[in-house]
Amino acid sequence: MENQGASVVISHHILDGKEPEYEKWLNEIVPITKHSNGFIDLQIVRPIPHLTFVYTVIIRFDDIENLKSWMESDNRKLLIEKANPLFRKNDNYQIKSGLDFLFNNENEGNKVPVRWKQFLVTWSAIYPLSLVIPLLVIPVLRLLKIPANHYFDALVNSGFIVFLMVFVVMPNYTKLIKKWLYK
Repeated sequence: MENQGASVVISHHILDGKEPEYEKWLNEIVPITKHSNGFIDLQIVRPIPHLTFVYTVIIRFDDIENLKSWMESDNRKLLIEKANPLFRKNDNYQIKSGLDFLFNNENEGNKVPVRWKQFLVTWSAIYPLSLVIPLLVIPVLRLLKIPANHYFDALVNSGFIVFLMVFVVMPNYTKLIKKWLYK
């Protein structure tokens, strides 16, 4: 089966006033992370100044083994130990592979449904969206005088479908069928 890659979502709750020190620490750990075996990319979602204090770091690797190797490496452990005085809470992270993030249910912890159930649920959610969204979006694009272009229309339709899947459909759908999904 094709390798689906793996991601880790790390949440760091930073103490008030420690943000500059944490940013300096990020400048130290990010280059080391980027040189780890199997590294693909990373994003840092910074807190809103004077409003929130949580940094979220999303790191992608080519496979789960390389990701776990980095997360459990001595280099990372030493750097986390160095940053611990900056944290309100301990270093918190969740490792996900493939599309597992769509099936993340806080009540189920890190438990992930079997792949065939993920396939059926995702397919059963995307199919009706792929029928309905173009019926709604294409007329609006033409009303806005955007000329018909198969590639642009597909780009906009798929954007709406993915947005709805990630933020609306899957969080509610998985709650609705969680007994079957996690059985």
